[in-house]
Amino acid sequence: MKPIFCEKKRAFLRRVAASIYANPFTQARHEADCRLTGLALDTDPDFVLKKAIQMVNSRVEAMTRAGNAHLSVCDPGDRPALANLFLFFLFHKYLPLFDRHIGKQNQTTRCLDLDFGTKLEKEMAVFGFSARESNQYIALFFQMRRAFFFIHTSLIGNSPCMEKLRARLWNTLFTHDIRQYTQNLINKLEDFSTLLVGETGTGKGLAAAAIGRSGYISYDDKTHRFTTSFTRAFLAINLCQYPEQLIESELFGHARGAFTGAVTGHQGIFARSSRQGAVFLDEIGEVSIQTQIKLLRILQERTFNPVGSHTSLRFQGRLIGATNQDLGRLIKEGKFREDFYFRLCTDTISLPSLKKRIDQYPQELDLLANHLVSKIAGTGTKKLQDRVRTILQRPENRDYDWPGNVRELEQVVRRIILHGSCRLQRQLKQQDEPGCPIFAQQPTVAELISHYCRLLYEKHNNFQAIARITGLDRRTVKKYIEQGE
Repeated sequence: MKPIFCEKKRAFLRRVAASIYANPFTQARHEADCRLTGLALDTDPDFVLKKAIQMVNSRVEAMTRAGNAHLSVCDPGDRPALANLFLFFLFHKYLPLFDRHIGKQNQTTRCLDLDFGTKLEKEMAVFGFSARESNQYIALFFQMRRAFFFIHTSLIGNSPCMEKLRARLWNTLFTHDIRQYTQNLINKLEDFSTLLVGETGTGKGLAAAAIGRSGYISYDDKTHRFTTSFTRAFLAINLCQYPEQLIESELFGHARGAFTGAVTGHQGIFARSSRQGAVFLDEIGEVSIQTQIKLLRILQERTFNPVGSHTSLRFQGRLIGATNQDLGRLIKEGKFREDFYFRLCTDTISLPSLKKRIDQYPQELDLLANHLVSKIAGTGTKKLQDRVRTILQRPENRDYDWPGNVRELEQVVRRIILHGSCRLQRQLKQQDEPGCPIFAQQPTVAELISHYCRLLYEKHNNFQAIARITGLDRRTVKKYIEQGE
């Protein structure tokens, strides 16, 4: 007769489970850790987590000394709860090693050995996990730690809207209930497309990369490796970079002889994606109706044909799209298919503007500026950080709207590093009347075109997109923008 857990022990195991399954980017995780430890909610979260780890470690070590740290010692109904205790223990024990492996793997596309894999497999077996369970949980540990790393390090900010964004990205990867994900949806989220919307420069590419590099990747206990490198799992393409006649070739590939100049076949981005990967289509609001129809087929049937080929290929990964366009307006204007939009927006995530972030949390600007200085100039840059903050806080620079968002802030930081100063210039608004300064200067036509191109560049940050809008050659656009700098 196997022992039956008392209610007190079951209550403790339920609290452990609540901590395991809570979204780490929400207040719910801190509250769960506080319930587990008995500490007050106003206690420092890092201290609470450290205390929770200590408590779990003590329980597991006591069970090990007593010889009953094994899943077989309990009634089958209590097995999942006891498994959670062991998983919490193992995850935090090996967390520094997973971090080290992520850092090493992030430097290469070659799939590296998990040098502690054999040891972790054996320890999981000691606790009573089967080989199949061990493989799945090792892969899940790796995914959870990668997701936390990329979301936490890529999307900097303490404003409420940024905290909400990080929580949304976590749910995109694991759903709102990670227990449901673990039991039913692991390796099955490729059909859950994501649409990222927001102004230019808000970090849609960073958010897409965080999703794309954090998908589930299987673990093989025979090779002690994950089946692919997360550095190869994320494929990105900016649709504005290619003229319309080449976009389909870049997306779907082409057969040899499909068109003039196609002397060899070409593998498109969808063919290069693995099942455990993701394809990111930036500026998806710019593509033609014809391309939208073919992308709709990708989402509905998961199949496509290379240009000039009758062979049907299968897309195995996850699709992530991004745009700064108002897709509702484009649908009304007949420039964006409604059926494509509804198939694309399984999960729509809005990225906040820098102005909104600063309004919610004024210290956000200083925090971002410090981060950007460190990113650009490395460590030991406190004096430079102080200089940048001082200039950004000058009266003439306060209350700036940051139309280019974080991308514009990064360029402002670079200008301050170069010249030691910077005065933020308000851009010409669409509603400005001819009495505004630029018209008062009686500009030439070339100066007006230059100013207009620079305004468009602030919005699109892409020469090819501006060339399409203005009808100018791409090189001419570049010349006008460089003239105005």
